[in-house]
Amino acid sequence: MNVQISVMATIIPRDGYRAAVEQALDDGPVVALLGPRQCGKTTLARGFLAADSSHYFDLEDPGVTALMEQPMSALQPLRGLVVIDEAQRRPELFPILRVLADRADAPAKFLILGSATPELRRQAAESLAGRVSMVEMRGFGLDETGPDSLTALWQRGGFPRSYLARDDAASDRWRRDFVSTFLERDLARLGFGITAPLMLRFWTMLSHYHAQIWNATQLAVSLGVAPNTVRYYLDVLTQTYMIRQLQPWHANLAKRQVKAPKIYFRDSGLFHRLQGIRSARELHTHPQLGASWEGFALEEVMRAARPDEVYFWSVHSGAELDLLMIKDGRRIGVEFKREDAPRATRSMRTAMVDLELERLLVIYPGSRVYQINECSHALPLRLLHDPESRRFLL
Repeated sequence: MNVQISVMATIIPRDGYRAAVEQALDDGPVVALLGPRQCGKTTLARGFLAADSSHYFDLEDPGVTALMEQPMSALQPLRGLVVIDEAQRRPELFPILRVLADRADAPAKFLILGSATPELRRQAAESLAGRVSMVEMRGFGLDETGPDSLTALWQRGGFPRSYLARDDAASDRWRRDFVSTFLERDLARLGFGITAPLMLRFWTMLSHYHAQIWNATQLAVSLGVAPNTVRYYLDVLTQTYMIRQLQPWHANLAKRQVKAPKIYFRDSGLFHRLQGIRSARELHTHPQLGASWEGFALEEVMRAARPDEVYFWSVHSGAELDLLMIKDGRRIGVEFKREDAPRATRSMRTAMVDLELERLLVIYPGSRVYQINECSHALPLRLLHDPESRRFLL
């Protein structure tokens, strides 16, 4: 089965992100728009500029790099919105932005874009404290593409060029090229000194741990390196938005609790590429089908709920919870069940009591919302962004 994307779907507005950036620009002088490369940050940012505006600076452009040798002279005369792309490449700009942001007449606001979290966040925290708002962006989600797109979005992932490719083969080629470019060029430009073949081996091995507990020792033995080295590789992929490390929740219980993180690919399409899954037919017969669905569903739940904190919970005696969300001080548990009609389990009941959950939601691939018991509901993944489902997440 070759998933086709309607031509009508090729224009997909990013209204949620646009509204978030607009609000942040109203609130302060500097906004940092963060996310993986090729997720649409530049397209979104250019949409805020007038058609004839020259206030866009790509720090990967040699001409712009030369211009920024004198950043105060280049930026001080500008008025209105100034967009600086790949801002983490020039950390010396951040003190300059602080000075410009503090001008009494506030003639300009700055939208800075970045693809690697730690350096950009560190620079912002140190130089722009109290002046910068962070907006994190990712690829398309079901709230943007619509519930009928679920199979295509799950299979191809949310990177715009992968999702909007003319057919599955073109989508797979784009993801192949993305992986190659990321490993051979992007990591070096972001300051990570790791050889492409070694990182590709690690990333591929890591795909077998998707939705599983991290085990540094096993991967270190397989790669022939020290455990600290594979932890560094994992952190690199986390910092560049490729991997999510879901940390364990440590409740004050008289039970032995798992203390290592769970590993998730943040984009299902990249996971499928590294697993050699090229079509929806191959996906539905693949041994990693359940893990793939869980990771995709987890990202969609977090996108819909926007929790303040997220964890998973597991004890060595067997009880576990796939996702613990804390929002406004409330604890909401989430389980992912690829079943037709999920029911309450002993593990779910244990989690409700031990974690003092306000409610527990079961995300499944069905078509209707229904109550499982007094504090638990089953929610269809495809309807996650509908008001009937969203009210349980908020």
